[in-house]
Amino acid sequence: MKIAMIGLGDIAEKAYLPVLAAQPALDLHLCTRNEARLQRLGDTYRIAARSTSVDEVIKAGVDAAFVHAATDAHPQIVEPLLSAGIHVYVDKPIAYTLAESEQLVRLAEAEGRSLMVGFNRRHAPGYAELAAHPRNLVLMEKHRHNLPDFPRRAVFDDFIHVADTLRFLAPGPVTGTTIRTRVRDGLIEHIVLELSGDGFTALGIMNRMSGAAEESCAAMGDGAKRRVVNLGDVIDYQGGETLARRPDWVPVASQRGIEQICLEFLSAVRDGRRLDAADALATHALCEEIVRHATATEQAQAAG
Repeated sequence: MKIAMIGLGDIAEKAYLPVLAAQPALDLHLCTRNEARLQRLGDTYRIAARSTSVDEVIKAGVDAAFVHAATDAHPQIVEPLLSAGIHVYVDKPIAYTLAESEQLVRLAEAEGRSLMVGFNRRHAPGYAELAAHPRNLVLMEKHRHNLPDFPRRAVFDDFIHVADTLRFLAPGPVTGTTIRTRVRDGLIEHIVLELSGDGFTALGIMNRMSGAAEESCAAMGDGAKRRVVNLGDVIDYQGGETLARRPDWVPVASQRGIEQICLEFLSAVRDGRRLDAADALATHALCEEIVRHATATEQAQAAG
């Protein structure tokens, strides 16, 4: 099976390339405009097939592609791949706007090709196990140290993980959505998202002016609580407290769900199963709503 990797930045080099290079029976094809990085990684992993354009990847006849380029470039890369009949795995978000994301999801459906979005937290062992835990209350926190940013970039590049994880862990249909944001001088400083339904509440918080970069997610219900810290440590509370740390030799890619989501995509390609991005699109729609709220908040502050 011929698989391309387009975009060879830090996440591709540190997380995805080691996973794919370790898989048997994969014929890898590397693609980036950065010639020095292309040759270095090609030599390191002994990958002969190398190119500097998407057109060259398509001409090589690959079956599927992993797209790890900058978000701005996603539409111009994903569209020709899908149109050429190539299955696509793309880092979140699909695109920076809901309209562009919808267009690519429709194209994947029309072409009968998989479009999988890299929501790796759904596959991270700690979070995946929370889905089986009693959880009438879910609390996820993902903070950044002194890093305010433009609302669209902060939401679609970062908070999107919080929004998607809350949707993933919600134990029933979401019937209520509440959004609160703080925007100052055009930059978003914090986001609070509440999703609710019959008997449950899922709360996501991001403070981009925090004292530390950290992430945790907790599920609570039926007299028990489980909290996962930085995707590794799992703490159970039921009268007492029990800590289970990530085993020393578990690779980071496995801890973060990247290996698992890669294998799911590759399995679907091999088996001829089409992976639908409709659910991922619902997360993008929620993020668009958060951006609109942040924009309206800023306008109201300016008017006041």
